This record gives sequence, C-alpha cells and structure tokens, in this order.
Amino acid sequence: MTVVGHDDLHGAYVDALVAELALSRALLADELETVFSGGTPTLTEWPALERLLARLPQPRRSRWRRTRRRHPGARPRLQRAGVTRVSLGAQSFQPRLLEVLERRARPDDVRRSVHHLRDANFDNISLDLIYGIPGQSTSDLGRDLDAALALEPSTCPATSWSEAGHPVHACARRRARRQADAMEGYFELVVERLTAAGYRWYETANFCGRMLTARPARAAQPRVLARRDYLGLGIGAVSTSRSSAGARRQAAGLPRRAARGELPPRELERSSLSAARERVLLGLRLDEPLGLAGLDDALDQSGLQRMNGSGSPSGTARAGATELTLTRRGRFLGGGVTVELLA
Repeated sequence: MTVVGHDDLHGAYVDALVAELALSRALLADELETVFSGGTPTLTEWPALERLLARLPQPRRSRWRRTRRRHPGARPRLQRAGVTRVSLGAQSFQPRLLEVLERRARPDDVRRSVHHLRDANFDNISLDLIYGIPGQSTSDLGRDLDAALALEPSTCPATSWSEAGHPVHACARRRARRQADAMEGYFELVVERLTAAGYRWYETANFCGRMLTARPARAAQPRVLARRDYLGLGIGAVSTSRSSAGARRQAAGLPRRAARGELPPRELERSSLSAARERVLLGLRLDEPLGLAGLDDALDQSGLQRMNGSGSPSGTARAGATELTLTRRGRFLGGGVTVELLA
C-alpha cells in the first residue's frame, strides 16, 4: 500500500514495522526465501528504508516495486541492502493511455530507470504492462510490446485493465465496455508476441525471459499460487497459515499498538473453498501439470471427459492417470475451463 503526503510519518511507520517484525519473528523461518513489497517502498526516506532492510533476517532475495520517484543514489544502496529484483510499473508506453490510467511517470522515465538499473548491475528487472486500457487499439498494444521487449526485462507481467482495478472516470469505463469484445484478441497478441520473443508463459498473466526460463516455475511464482504460508506486515497486510484455514487481514492502528509492544488486530477471513478446490483454481494458472492426487472430490469427472483433448485437437485439457494439464487453447479460455472442471 502507498500513501502520499505523510513524509513526516516515514520514521514512525518504519519503527512500527520493525516492532511488528520482532513480535512476529517466531512465525518466520530462520532464513527467509523472499521479501516482497507492494506499493512504492522507494518513496520512503532512505535512512528509514535502510533501517527496515537491515532488520530483515538473512539471506534476503527481495523484490521491491519501483516508480519514477526514488532517493538519489538508492540503486547501489538497494543492492548493498540485499535487493536483487526490481519491478517497474510501465503499464503503457503511450502518453495518452497513461493519462487514462492517471500515471505520472512518462515512457522515457521508465526507459531511463531500466538503463540506470542496468548500469548499477541489476539484472532481474520486471516490467509490468496493462492491456485493454480504454481507448487502446491493437496497434497501440503492439507498440507497447515492442517498447517493452526492446528493454529486455527478465519478467513481464501483463494484466488486463479490467483485472488491474484502476479507478478511472465514467467516460473511460464506457470506452472499456465498447472494446470488451476485443479483450480476448489483446490477450492472444500478448501471448503470441512474448512467447515468440523467447519468454515463457509460466502463469496466466506472467512471462519470464531467458534468465529465468530454465528455472522451475515455482521459483518465480508467488507464494499465494503455490499455496504456501506467508506473513504480511503493516497496515492492511494479509497473512495466511494452514492452521488458520484462511487469511488474516490486518487493521490500522499499527504505530500506536507497536509502541505499546502489541500486535494490531487481525481479522480472520475463512476461505469458502476447500483446499482441494483451491489447488485446482491456483494450479491451473501455471504451465506445469497439476498433480491429481487428492483431487477426486474437487474435479467434475464428466467435465473432465468433455474437455479432455487427448482425442481432439480442439480440447482444452489433457488428463492422464496422475496429472492434468490445460492445452494452449484451455489456457486462453482460463477461468471458464477451470469452472467446468470443478465439481
């Protein structure tokens, strides 16, 4: 989460995060696998951010989301703090579409950031794109993909505008409804262009380049897709644990409670899905086969037979004795196929 206009609170908020980390330390492994930050952590005053990074357990393989604004000299400092992956929200390289998204950073800002990061020896740079922006044409999207590929990012998440959840004015929403029928074509263009350039379509909306292609998808996928526990720190953060059978969303009041040595209240959000159904929903987003052990009650066997592509080139799924895989066509249809396969 990013909040602007409260620069005077940076130090106090980091103090609260450090205190919360200390109170939650028993929940963490001795060595962390990944530290992920949403929002724009580099907006934080550098001394405060450095203090937070220094308190994280070793080793750190961190992923921090970057935007145009950053502390001067932050790149080498981030490296010294253990950051190895930087994510840039390009979204589009068309100025008029960035206006629709209310983005302040310009295309040249993104290009400069990538070049600066490369000069500082960052080789794991993620570049986010959005397709289906209201008013975007197919040629606009093609130019965005050209511009992104020219920068050779290691990963390139591509999200549809409707899923990105950007708040825009009513006129843009009307334009989005008019181009709704074109969304499937936009997605097909994204997949075609990125895979032709050598990127691996390892997850529904994510593509990884040559540096990561040889690694198993699980090395790049978020813990939420792998159905593994994670701890969220800070206001509005979400944590999951197998013991709670759901997610715990954190409320505000963090700085005041941390100063008293207390954790903020956390609300338990129990999932309405069984663990097996959730495995199907998340597992079929990946390009890896889904193991069928323990999923008998979660899968509709008749739906599985209807969609099995072993005897038909137009099939959307291929099921063996132990594994289930979506075909390329099935991956394009995505959630619709998954719903048909669920019992």
